[in-house]
Amino acid sequence: MEYIIQTEGLCKYYKKFKALDGVDIHVPKGSIYGFVGRNGAGKTTLIRILSGVAFPTKGSFEIRGVKSTDRKIHEARSRMGAVVETPSIYLDMTAEQNIRQQCRALGKDFSCVDGILKLVGLSNTGKKLAKNFSLGMRQRLGIAFSLVNDPEFLILDEPINGLDPQGIIEVRNLLTSLNKERGMTILISSHILDELSKLATHYGFIEKGHILREMSADEIEHACRHMTRITVSDTGILSGVLDAMNADYKVISGTEAEIYSDFTVTPLVLALHEKGCEVGKLSESHESLETFFINMVGGAGI
Repeated sequence: MEYIIQTEGLCKYYKKFKALDGVDIHVPKGSIYGFVGRNGAGKTTLIRILSGVAFPTKGSFEIRGVKSTDRKIHEARSRMGAVVETPSIYLDMTAEQNIRQQCRALGKDFSCVDGILKLVGLSNTGKKLAKNFSLGMRQRLGIAFSLVNDPEFLILDEPINGLDPQGIIEVRNLLTSLNKERGMTILISSHILDELSKLATHYGFIEKGHILREMSADEIEHACRHMTRITVSDTGILSGVLDAMNADYKVISGTEAEIYSDFTVTPLVLALHEKGCEVGKLSESHESLETFFINMVGGAGI
């Protein structure tokens, strides 16, 4: 597999605090790589190193096959776009003026301006100043900044944090379009896992500066347990029946439980009926990405 970014034993220390401690990640070319971790896990630190904002204490990384120790690393980074933390936009300028200013800063002509504004859905904003944009529009304008150099690889740090539902959908559609229509590789960090699961093709899970695991979306789908949620009149009776079946389950409330083992519905319903327990509803689903991650790190908090 071809990787557009790799790190090896990457460390970042702040005095005695280890923000990153031996991090190895592998971002496949053409993927949307979801970088998952709690606040303070090390996501932003790694992104700042990859985008050139910070330097590692130890270890190395590669961008497009160019090692971080190579003099050509700057050239490799020139084909990369990044939005780290809050996008640096000019609030007293229009969207078009903002993109033109970014072109000047990068020594580019203005031929790309109209296309980028159309791509991020800001071509009809006219003379409206960025300070009057919604948060979602500002986020898309920040992403537009990162597209001026026509990057092969895009790094986004919490791009949907704080957005309303409409803003989230707009950013999600934009990133999907960049990936599928332009073949752009995207690394996106987020702790909004329900939204990330609608985008990512690959994942890296980080906790306390360590990479716990890297997985594809297909592997996640396979690993997330199948679950049947059942509503009954008495989960005490249900527990006794499921224990007799050696089933794996979890009681949610006095009337609801989740069953993780395979079972045949008719014998379960009959056994409960014999004991005077009525079944209200059965529904099947899979564990969410959020539940999978919480189980991986051994507790709540994301």
